Amino acid sequence: MLSVVAPVFNEEGTVDELHRRVMAAVAPLGPYEIVIVDDGSTDGTWERLRALAATDSNLRLLRLSRNFGHQIALTAGLDEARGDAVICIDGDLQDPPEVIPELVARWQEGYDVVYGVRERREGETRFKLATASLFYKGINRMSPVDIPAQAGDFRLLSRRALDALREMPERARFLRGMTSWIGFRQTGVPYAREARFAGSTKYPLRRMLRFASDAVTSFSTTPIRFVTVLGFVTVLLCLVALVWTLYLRLFTEQTIQGWTSVVVVVLFLGGVQLVSLGIIGQYVGRIFDEVKGRPLYVVDERIEGGASER
Repeated sequence: MLSVVAPVFNEEGTVDELHRRVMAAVAPLGPYEIVIVDDGSTDGTWERLRALAATDSNLRLLRLSRNFGHQIALTAGLDEARGDAVICIDGDLQDPPEVIPELVARWQEGYDVVYGVRERREGETRFKLATASLFYKGINRMSPVDIPAQAGDFRLLSRRALDALREMPERARFLRGMTSWIGFRQTGVPYAREARFAGSTKYPLRRMLRFASDAVTSFSTTPIRFVTVLGFVTVLLCLVALVWTLYLRLFTEQTIQGWTSVVVVVLFLGGVQLVSLGIIGQYVGRIFDEVKGRPLYVVDERIEGGASER
């Protein structure tokens, strides 16, 4: 059986088309289920999903108690999936469901992870494309795990790959990196990413920056090592400045005017310390979130076979 997992948030205008296209793509492939996770939508998304579930016994719905974020909502859907293979797809239809048969064909060839590779990205700004390219280059330089460039969360996982992924309970979730970390046989399928079907993006710049921060701190300690190197370099520069100042004072007639240079040095060292504390604080904050041991998400309502469970 195939499972298709799609997280949605305020996608009232998209869920009907999402259901229709996913069903058309997977129905010819054999038994299937569609698991849609409502990540605390505030529009009419849940009502539309309930209406669809009343007409399709293969549709399973999960409503979270609030908005937990895309990666957590996707995790909730993966926890619910029962299939021998699970396909992750975004609810905005930028990743075309018609590519799913190609992912399944690669899985049937023996691959455990089949990820979609975006050859073209319609409807996205040059800024978004440039920052995405920069992000993948940066994360691959910093991380010991090779994360495929231009591959998002649109991918297929075999049951054993999914079981391995579910053994990773961390809160700052970067699923495309976690999927690379588990290993197994992996391959990519190229496709053209479409423009959003309806509505507006749920990933403004603020969320993109937070997502990038989670990715870096989850998969690399390079920033911590950078702080260490920065500290050594700063100490070295200060020692050079001290030796030069003493030399001028003791062996020449020159004197260094002190006020401006002192202020510059103090401001420089203060900035270095604050940046260093901020980077270290990011990792301490991750530890704080993990040790609290809270669940990743809370389910408000579950609908299966037309029956609702709270």
